[in-house]
Amino acid sequence: MTTAIEGAELTKIGPGTAMGELMRHYWLPALLSSELERDGPPTRLMLLGERLIAFRDSEGRVGVMDHRCPHRCASLFLGRNEEGGLRCIYHGWKYDVAGNCIDMPSVPSDQDFRHKIKAKAYRAVERAGLVWVYMGARAEAPPLPGFEILDMPPGEIRVSLIQRDCNWLQALEGEIDTAHFGFLHGGHVRPEDVPEGEPFYNTISNRAPQYHVAAAPWGTQYAGYRAAQPGSTYWRFANFLFPCWSQAPNGEFGSHMHARGWVPLDDGHTMFVFIWWSRAKSAQSLPQPTYKDGRPIGGTGRGNIKMLPNTTDWLGRWRMAMNEGNDWGIDREAQRGNTIYSGIDGIHLQDQAICESMGPITDHDFEHLAPSDQMITRTRRRLLMAARALGEKGTLPPGVEDPGVYRARSGYFVRADDGSPWQQVYAKTLADSVHPPGTDAQAAE
Repeated sequence: MTTAIEGAELTKIGPGTAMGELMRHYWLPALLSSELERDGPPTRLMLLGERLIAFRDSEGRVGVMDHRCPHRCASLFLGRNEEGGLRCIYHGWKYDVAGNCIDMPSVPSDQDFRHKIKAKAYRAVERAGLVWVYMGARAEAPPLPGFEILDMPPGEIRVSLIQRDCNWLQALEGEIDTAHFGFLHGGHVRPEDVPEGEPFYNTISNRAPQYHVAAAPWGTQYAGYRAAQPGSTYWRFANFLFPCWSQAPNGEFGSHMHARGWVPLDDGHTMFVFIWWSRAKSAQSLPQPTYKDGRPIGGTGRGNIKMLPNTTDWLGRWRMAMNEGNDWGIDREAQRGNTIYSGIDGIHLQDQAICESMGPITDHDFEHLAPSDQMITRTRRRLLMAARALGEKGTLPPGVEDPGVYRARSGYFVRADDGSPWQQVYAKTLADSVHPPGTDAQAAE
């Protein structure tokens, strides 16, 4: 079980915290590139508990810095983005994207000391339609994570953001908990009412699957498995990848290139960053599951997520319209009538509701974990050990300097039983899968 002390270590992500320092060793996706326009207004950005602003200068470069002007701490959110920099409206001091003060018009020229002034700025790069931010202190920033999806043609990459009102860890753990699928998402469905060729059938025909769980070079991995047709097994592989990424088994393994980030905004808010291949056979492209008579299975939709308009608040971006304030739209009649097990319509919204219902940060002392929670307990331990090794010995956590460890894959498939160990089953299936042009599959042994 996770103690209160361990829970605090895992969930606190501000400066100086164990997990906050670990997170600051990686590039984190922070916002869509399209959210910033040249010489456009700055955007408030909360990231790892820090209040930042992001802007795009006249040349298209992105700056990310502390929102406070180094002069008198007025917010640079109010600043004028003009002519290659951001100018504070209080006294006119101006900063470039690296935080250098490039103009000090309120100070006489013979007393100008702009060369001594630097705003607290972080390095930023753009990739796959996202602005990535490195908040660490290393002189040379690490490489971006080497996800397969980042090597796909830009026109085939899709990205979406959704804020979740809870701690990053419980948001992540909702993703790597596969045992809930047969209940939260499909508890109202009888196997005999679903075509056997429908992937949903394999999930609900046995709602208590067996698991293999192990540490992996990128973090942790599980394989949920159930008997399928005679002589075959239905597999669902998924991953946790340092520091806050997951890969879910919600697509056909052979093409399911994606990455799902659970980026901490502060201790009680998370930005879900989803990057996926548009041509993959996954939940984003496959039809909604149906009954044998062709009717859609209630509650299993993935589209039509209703969003609130973005605001300029610190936490005003990419919020769902259904939230705790309106009970996530729960329909008690649908729940009572067993047309939607949870009464909440939509896979993502169901997951969102469950994680947010736990409160901003789960009280880990209140939990009673089960054998089906092995992936969660193993992942917590992996994170704790990595954060402590970093703090006590300076040992870099996985993936910081080796982007190749992120060449992992998740998804479902049915494979004939040939007696191979589960990790060899993964490696063989990965080798047979679609990969980015010009790259080689790197299977985990």
